[in-house]
Amino acid sequence: METAAGDTVTGASGGAHDEDTGAHAGSAGGRRTPWPAWLPARLRGMSLPPAARPFLAPLALYGVLKLVGLAVFAALLEYAGDYHDKNPRFGGGAHWWDVLGTWDGWWYLRVAEHGYQPALVRLETEGLFTVRQNSVAFFPLYPSLIRMVSEATGLGLYGSGILVSVLCSFVAAAGVYSVVKLVAGVRAGTIAAGLWAVAPGAGVEWAVYSESLFVAIAAWACYAVMTRRWVAAGLLAFLAGLNRPTSAVLIGAVGLAALVTLARPASRREHGVRGPVYAMLVAPLGLLSYIAWVGWSTGEATAYFTLQREGWAHFFDYGAYTLDVLRNLAVGRHDYVFAFAVPDLLSLQLVLALPFLVALMLRKRPPLVLVAYTLATIVTVLGTQQMFGNTMRYLLPAFPLLIAPAAALGRLRLPGLTVFFTTAALASGWYAHYVLFELGVP
Repeated sequence: METAAGDTVTGASGGAHDEDTGAHAGSAGGRRTPWPAWLPARLRGMSLPPAARPFLAPLALYGVLKLVGLAVFAALLEYAGDYHDKNPRFGGGAHWWDVLGTWDGWWYLRVAEHGYQPALVRLETEGLFTVRQNSVAFFPLYPSLIRMVSEATGLGLYGSGILVSVLCSFVAAAGVYSVVKLVAGVRAGTIAAGLWAVAPGAGVEWAVYSESLFVAIAAWACYAVMTRRWVAAGLLAFLAGLNRPTSAVLIGAVGLAALVTLARPASRREHGVRGPVYAMLVAPLGLLSYIAWVGWSTGEATAYFTLQREGWAHFFDYGAYTLDVLRNLAVGRHDYVFAFAVPDLLSLQLVLALPFLVALMLRKRPPLVLVAYTLATIVTVLGTQQMFGNTMRYLLPAFPLLIAPAAALGRLRLPGLTVFFTTAALASGWYAHYVLFELGVP
């Protein structure tokens, strides 16, 4: 495997692949591994395709951990009962699961149902918000999938939104596993998929939010770069640009990796020119096209950025807001915009851990695309004025930070891992779910 210098990984289908696809089970002739004996007879007669077999363990771990966290979240909601008295748009609803479609979820469902009505309406007021909020702030890929699934299955929009998020979360977990496996091995990859299930902010993975879709695209785009699939990398980055504005960090990482590949004669001879150039050219088109469409539809070229700044008070300020929050929290004050005590303290702990997580990640010498993607994500999050308590959610796509913790946990035996993940899954129902949706604004 080549490190950041060449941004490539060789031997992706070599020894690690053999270890991961069940060769140890004695299937030297390529026979498929049967299901365990405790399954019903009808199921025991089935077998997984060889390509799917490596993903069984990480996806099973991911799914179990998410179910446990969701169950704890539901129990906490019913115990507190506060959601009954809240607006269905803002963390409330008739049933506990309705909470998963509130806040940003309300906007996504609105786009899925009604489409966009682009407008930049100035408010006759002074203060933080001077433009009326509009649905064009939410990118079209995720609500389009919701609408498509709803029409294809007959599910309502809410059910379709949850279904899209859950399915995408498994695709994302598989992508996290695949990327980490290339850097740190199969065991670390499996553990990384589990860590992503219980990461701070992971409560939005099974909600009507676009994070699962974005991480699914980002993880597989990084994997495509690492395995020299430049056309796939460019197309995935293009799709990411139709999903979230933060796709800019992924687009930049893919472009940088392609540029470095082209700049070095050895890698240029190995990779060719057309693939990297294609990735560089195609990657930004989705993001640029949507922002241009918003500008054209509203009659103002910079309408999207105006809406983010004056309608949601989100804008890049080079870290001034983050510094203000850190100063206030250090002396026990909350004299800043978007102050939420519990989410802010949890996000503070994550921010304090970032230097260590980054240093440990760099020690693993990951490929350039992962380094660029992770560092750009961190700079974007900490350099932007937005709800500090949501830093946990905003950093959720920075999955390469899980490489070192996953490798370290991989040294534990099964009993130790069981205790760790059981504790983390139970606790995640509070810190990754309840804190976001009920004690803050996700």
